[in-house]
Amino acid sequence: MSESIIETKGLCKSYGGTLRVKDLHMVVPEGAIYGFLGPNGAGKSTTLKMLLGLTHPTGGEIEILHQRMNDKNRLSVLRDIGSLIESPSYYGHLTGEENLRILQILRKAPEQNIAEVLKIVRLTGQKDKKASQYSLGMKQRLGLAAALLSHPRLLILDEPTNGLDPAGIQEMRELICELPQQFGMTVVVSSHLLSEIDQMATHVGVIANGVLVYQDTMAHLHEKSEHHLALRTLNNASAQALLRHHGIISEQREEVLLLPPLPDRTIADCISMLTAQQIGIVRIEDRRKNLEDIFLALTEGAASL
Repeated sequence: MSESIIETKGLCKSYGGTLRVKDLHMVVPEGAIYGFLGPNGAGKSTTLKMLLGLTHPTGGEIEILHQRMNDKNRLSVLRDIGSLIESPSYYGHLTGEENLRILQILRKAPEQNIAEVLKIVRLTGQKDKKASQYSLGMKQRLGLAAALLSHPRLLILDEPTNGLDPAGIQEMRELICELPQQFGMTVVVSSHLLSEIDQMATHVGVIANGVLVYQDTMAHLHEKSEHHLALRTLNNASAQALLRHHGIISEQREEVLLLPPLPDRTIADCISMLTAQQIGIVRIEDRRKNLEDIFLALTEGAASL
């Protein structure tokens, strides 16, 4: 694993005597797109706000950009972080470019960065349009441009595709995926949708009820999905007996026989055996346990990966 750009130890946050984030040990490798995944109310936004110093932790440590975050160095650390938490803020009566110019002056960023980030988020053609006239997707992209204005090393995005239509979601996803390779950024992006994280992230952390229940690469999560062959015939009982006779154990579930993963040659031999015994084959397909099922099992506490 690469050197971590974020690491928390025993991070906790309590509201009204109730722990909303519990003993969180989050590790984000440098250069990764880290998907922070969990149901609504799981503690995602609270965690991200603590990383940005917007909410003070009840306990634990936060190390970002190789520095332990505290009240003294918070502002210097934040100079290298861009963020979009909840909905983007903007002045509706100003154009997209004018909104960015205000931020550029406040952050003392180079003026040329305005044109660069507008190009990155594909808003160059709408830079002179008032922000109040932007579509929701354009407003989200303007918020992303604002987060990128200082060319941060770390970008933290909280549910950036919320409320977008399918085209807007795809566009935002493509933008996020380009950032690490083109600009050397590390991205932390939260979502309650596994399908979104699956298409963007290299690493994933799953949080449920304030507890980090899973953390690893997306590739490793995929490996956890159950893999088998589903065979449906016109006589499943006879097919199961014939396969067992040849050393292939199957499990009957509903209208199909579930077989273990087999080499192509073995599958071809099975088909030949069944047809030779005049057992009609209706369907054979490769099945994996859906990632959504894994996510639900993790967040409902029904599985330990």
